[in-house]
Amino acid sequence: MNNLIVLGAQWGDEGKGKLVDLLSDRFDVVVRYQGGHNAGHTIIVGDRKFVLKLIPSGILHPGKSAVIGNGLVVDPIALVTEIDALEAAGVDVSRQLRISNRAHVLLPFHRWMERLSEARPGKVSIGTTSRGIGPCYEDKAGRRGIRFGDFVRYDGFEERYESMRREKLTELNAFDLVDELDPAFDDRVERHRYRKIAERLRPLVCDTAGLLNREIRDGKRVLFEGAQGTMLDMDHGTYPFVTSSSASAGGACTGTGVPPNKISGVVGICKAYITRVGGGPFPTELHDEVGEHIRKRGKEFGAVTGRPRRCGWFDVPLLRYSAMINGFDSLVITKLDVLDELEEIPVCLEYQVNGESVEDMPESSGDVAKVQPVYECLPGWNSSTFGISEYSQLPAKARDYLDYLEKVTGVEVGCISTGPERTQTIIRKGSRFEKLLG
Repeated sequence: MNNLIVLGAQWGDEGKGKLVDLLSDRFDVVVRYQGGHNAGHTIIVGDRKFVLKLIPSGILHPGKSAVIGNGLVVDPIALVTEIDALEAAGVDVSRQLRISNRAHVLLPFHRWMERLSEARPGKVSIGTTSRGIGPCYEDKAGRRGIRFGDFVRYDGFEERYESMRREKLTELNAFDLVDELDPAFDDRVERHRYRKIAERLRPLVCDTAGLLNREIRDGKRVLFEGAQGTMLDMDHGTYPFVTSSSASAGGACTGTGVPPNKISGVVGICKAYITRVGGGPFPTELHDEVGEHIRKRGKEFGAVTGRPRRCGWFDVPLLRYSAMINGFDSLVITKLDVLDELEEIPVCLEYQVNGESVEDMPESSGDVAKVQPVYECLPGWNSSTFGISEYSQLPAKARDYLDYLEKVTGVEVGCISTGPERTQTIIRKGSRFEKLLG
């Protein structure tokens, strides 16, 4: 069967896009199962760079099916913009892409609410991208949302659109924020725009749960692609500094309609260090020239927003927690080459609070902010690992570092990324990771 979940093991931005793109040749279908257009997957193919925000990375492989699952909230305007860019690059999107009729539609009102909510006096900002993802998920949970099946049929959509618009204006009036709306917004123009988009997207919308289960029944292989990372999961992350969906492995089932007994394994992706975007606690964060060195060398700036990422050392307690939540069969370590010039590389082995070890990941983000990381320093290798594709060719101390991470996390390191290109990847022979690929 070998249907595989690939997801971030840290706070996102771990390099999922490259790995999914790399693995897509071995699978028939790639499906995205949660999130919205607030997370970008950057893929380098030769001298071309693609930043995919909603469409699964497998779309870049001719003949592969790419599916947007029911667990997403989709901004139709952002989706069409992404489709246009791919079609201009020669990708046959209409043949390859399908969109769940149960995915929720993100509308301009959701962006209003998020921008104004984040700016409200007294509000603790969590550093969102202000793209309306959270408010759209709120409407989904509140049973007020509009799903793609209704959107493309346009049966009653105008009435529901108007109802949602009035409701949001009422909320904004209640907080005396309505005067802060964009005065250039023309509701009639927007309605016409959405009508045209609905007509264009209608042929791509279907019951993707039925589609995926039929493909699996017929012996096709499915790769499940997560967005964000485990520590941004709504339930299991550093709440409230999280995203609004299930970014962990469990979200693959609820976000696609594929049952768990049809999934063969789970692969976690993490950097050789760790990064975070936006607000929230970060125990191993660096505030010095080493952190800046990692940021610049790793090009740690958001693919969607351009925001600089916060950088820190590898966090073993966090990874163990992430592995427990997801049941990782194997780890992919990315950006090993970013550490090439460091004399020593600290690794956080445990958390302490008031001098006492903390065995479990604290439930409260406030408690996570109080922990003191305890480090073990490993020697750097001071030589280039960039582009290496064979494990035996890595410097001995780089191999020691990877073996150490494998030992202290309790999860095998089955794959290592040494650069942005597909070919700049090591798959360890005989690993569980290699066997999952079939």
